[in-house]
Amino acid sequence: MSERNDTNENDSQMEGTMTDVKNPWNADLNNPYLGLKLASERLSIVRYVFLVQIEDGIASAAQRASLEYADAVLIGWPETDADDVVELNEEKLRNVDEQMRLMEQYIAKFSAMEREQDIDGMTDTLIRVTERVAEVRRAYQPDFPLPTFAEIRRVVQDEWDEDMGKIDPDSIGRETADADQEQKNEDAS
Repeated sequence: MSERNDTNENDSQMEGTMTDVKNPWNADLNNPYLGLKLASERLSIVRYVFLVQIEDGIASAAQRASLEYADAVLIGWPETDADDVVELNEEKLRNVDEQMRLMEQYIAKFSAMEREQDIDGMTDTLIRVTERVAEVRRAYQPDFPLPTFAEIRRVVQDEWDEDMGKIDPDSIGRETADADQEQKNEDAS
């Protein structure tokens, strides 16, 4: 009997949580550092989903750059009590709240693009999510040097161009022909 009551109580608690759309995390909404904590968690999840989507192929320069940008913003993410994390005034808290709202809107778009397998759209949207998270980090950690996407993109594009320049098309053709011949030999055996 007590199991049934526990289950019903848990269902009621979960139902209450699920209907609280304004606070699906059951977080302390009065915590002035909540944005700092949630922004990194949300970007980490989106980044991981993106990585899983592109891992089967060779990532384009844009895909690499979007991942590198997310990594750069997340690297060394501070704890809320870190020495270089500042307390925000009301205006800055409102700005963080706006950045978080925009971030969540982009995450919703990202999820829709994932369902549609729109990798190019997801690539661009990951950049937009990361930009919002970077603004949140800048508010709380103003002295931390964060790169822009343009800076990351230039470096990644140079690396991409260098990597692509190392590919010998004749070598690829020979390797493909060799693999085809090996497959024919195996099939004949």
